Amino acid sequence: MNASPILSKNPITGFQPFKPAPKLLDLLREALHVRPYSKRTQKAYCYWVKQFVYFYQLRHPKDMSEPEINAFLTHLAVEKKVSASPQNQALSALLFLYRHVIGKELGDLGHVIRARKPIRLPVVLTREEVKSVLTGLKAEKWLMASLMYGSGLRLMECLQLRIHDIDFSRNEIPIRDGKGAKDRLTMLPESLKKPLADHLKRVKRIHDKDLADGWGRVILPNALDRKYPNAPAEWRWQWVFPQENRWKNTNTGEEGRHHVHESIIQKAVTRAVRKAGLTKRATCHTFRHSFATHLLESGYDIRTIQELLGHKNVETYNDLYSCNQSRWERCKKPCRFLVYVANMSNIYKSINKEK
Repeated sequence: MNASPILSKNPITGFQPFKPAPKLLDLLREALHVRPYSKRTQKAYCYWVKQFVYFYQLRHPKDMSEPEINAFLTHLAVEKKVSASPQNQALSALLFLYRHVIGKELGDLGHVIRARKPIRLPVVLTREEVKSVLTGLKAEKWLMASLMYGSGLRLMECLQLRIHDIDFSRNEIPIRDGKGAKDRLTMLPESLKKPLADHLKRVKRIHDKDLADGWGRVILPNALDRKYPNAPAEWRWQWVFPQENRWKNTNTGEEGRHHVHESIIQKAVTRAVRKAGLTKRATCHTFRHSFATHLLESGYDIRTIQELLGHKNVETYNDLYSCNQSRWERCKKPCRFLVYVANMSNIYKSINKEK
């Protein structure tokens, strides 16, 4: 008697339920996971692939090709009125899907109506405006904002810093897997070393207590915990800015701390900007723009700033300012402005108040 077609004979364990073919999104997530894409990019790619499938009423992408992709991208620009950035992201998601999941290289997509990329100058604060915003922040929020300004960090680069990323002896901060999966070196301003060291002492006490309570592990990048199972509990892998509450790994059941959520510092900066009475539409990213602009205004060369920012180019800033001087070593000088801010008694006391 033949076995049921739903069951598959296993010589060791007996009959087992037949495993259905993996779903498209599961295959996509797996392909993304083994490559250096951030969680945000992975989530965005899955979103655009779903939108593509829904647009064609659940047709499988393997049954579609260039004309359907062309029509979908044109629909985004014409009907949905998306800007150039999400349209480009949708295209990248579909190219990834066909190349790495379906195993098909796409040809010429034909004439795609492209969304127009708006030309906007970055919002830049003056040094006095930076000072007024930082004055409205306290404790670790002040420290995060000061690092974004003093080191030119993106918001998530700041929040995802780990203990081993801070090099006090060389006044450097290596940024690993930054935007575009690129590594770079930026500077640690001398004026921030003591506040940061004091903050890390406080974080170390929290971590020691977590370990004593039987938890205190963090998620490691690139599944390093499989190779080094004890590493998630090591001090050097902990977040520089851990969240207050425990985080539970639903896969393992382990509890630990994730880094501070971006919305916390975003809201704090918004309140500080409002409190300072600024009319500019300043956000966390404005600190990074201000960092680059103040270096340019101080006469430092465009190539050095490009390296510090991790940009392919900084033409926007080059159009605004001209510069013709110096290199890496002199980059410690522009952030002397932060010395005054870091030593303001009311701010520095607020940093130590929450010990």
